[in-house]
Amino acid sequence: MTKTTNILIVGVGGQGTILASRILAAAAQRIAGEVKVSEIHGMAQRGGSVVTQVRFGDKVYSPIIQPGAADVILAFEKLEALRWIDYLKEDGTVIVNDQALDPMPVSASAAVYPEDVIGKLRQRAKQVVPVDALSLALAAGNGKAVNVVLLGVLSQFLAGDSALWQQALAEAVPEKFLAVNQKAFASGRELQR
Repeated sequence: MTKTTNILIVGVGGQGTILASRILAAAAQRIAGEVKVSEIHGMAQRGGSVVTQVRFGDKVYSPIIQPGAADVILAFEKLEALRWIDYLKEDGTVIVNDQALDPMPVSASAAVYPEDVIGKLRQRAKQVVPVDALSLALAAGNGKAVNVVLLGVLSQFLAGDSALWQQALAEAVPEKFLAVNQKAFASGRELQR
């Protein structure tokens, strides 16, 4: 019997967290026997937090990840990673897009974006993997493919060969965007850990 793997995907509205969770779920079905997904949209249409929880293993009873139980936090924005860090296991990994998107209070000059977010993450997590996912997505042909670049990085930490992940991409991504997303995924998967 394999253990249950818990992946917390966090970002802001418009970053593709929901698509990423669908691709991950399709891959996880090939990796493990059972997959559960829970989506929390919040104020997604206004740039608010979007959180998706993906759990997979031989037997998964609930889609909800408890605080302190996430094996990996896959963060599409630095501050979102810091906001959800209490969900990470003691020996967990944070894969984080090294990009700052100002939340509404910062945009409205009511707050200041925290300094050295990556450093703060490193104080709380055993392993932090910062990724310049936007540059890699742009090099692949579309800045909106940040989510798929980060999935490529995540795939290094999970079971399954590249073909398994490519099948999951093909199931979830419309044909006209597939080639760009395949290139984005490959650029993330090829990054050195």
